[in-house]
Amino acid sequence: MNFKLMSMANFIFYKQKSYGFFFCFFYPTFFSVFLFLIIAGSGCRNNTKPSQFGRNREAGNYANVNGIKLYYEVYGKGEPLVLLHGNGGSINAGSKQIDFFSKYFQVIAVDSRGQGKSNDNTDSLTYDGMAADLNGLLDQLKIDSAYIIGHSDGGIIGLITAIRYPKKVKMLAAMSPNIRPDSMVLYSKVAEESSKMLKIYEDSLNAGFQPVANKVKLLRLMQYHPHISKAELSAIQAPVLLLCGDRDVIQLSHIIEIFRAIPKSNLCVLPGSTHFAPWGNPELYNESINRFFTKPFSMPDSY
Repeated sequence: MNFKLMSMANFIFYKQKSYGFFFCFFYPTFFSVFLFLIIAGSGCRNNTKPSQFGRNREAGNYANVNGIKLYYEVYGKGEPLVLLHGNGGSINAGSKQIDFFSKYFQVIAVDSRGQGKSNDNTDSLTYDGMAADLNGLLDQLKIDSAYIIGHSDGGIIGLITAIRYPKKVKMLAAMSPNIRPDSMVLYSKVAEESSKMLKIYEDSLNAGFQPVANKVKLLRLMQYHPHISKAELSAIQAPVLLLCGDRDVIQLSHIIEIFRAIPKSNLCVLPGSTHFAPWGNPELYNESINRFFTKPFSMPDSY
């Protein structure tokens, strides 16, 4: 769940009838600024120069899966490693991971359906559908199993892939996923802003402003999904590393709940980090995952 939220109570939407677009004004508050960074964070990074990732013609290609064109890019050589971004993001959000992991693996960075360069032809988005897309892509690439790194929504897709298509997941690193959309997952203020934002976009769509249709689908995906049971988590066969920031928007108690439900799992709480550790604290994030993937998996059997 990449919480692309903003303090919508501070927004004024104005429809310019003669041109058919919205102007948007806001007064910054702590939460509006914080949540604006969340919005921007899905597809943007603090770079000094533009990144080629996500728009590299030499590395990019499309796969026809489940009635859509799924865009992906391939970098490096070695064992396959799939990189999955958060809600509303794209391949570009994982630039710092591509730079690092392509030295050791063949990185397959994917634009999930309805995001980046991948299209969507459905009325609503589901994480199960996105996991099915990933399974179809791996089939087309003739990849029997892969390492998977998923951030936020990408972590949810990774968990569902490990549940539905266990043979496809060699090891999984999931950063700040959630398994249900309830009050035990988000801090209350973030949950309130999420609901406000969805209502604003739905009102705009109901007023006939079609450009926000895909945004509504993405927000509804976060607001009402996923629904993963502990029984399903307990069936995961692959070793899983659960990561989160010590100042994450996902409550630590929820991450621990997921960690305890998965038979072969390790937990990594990144110090001095937020929900956006993949680009906010990439050195620690990348090294933690690389160590998990390259060292023999172990679980202490005592306290």
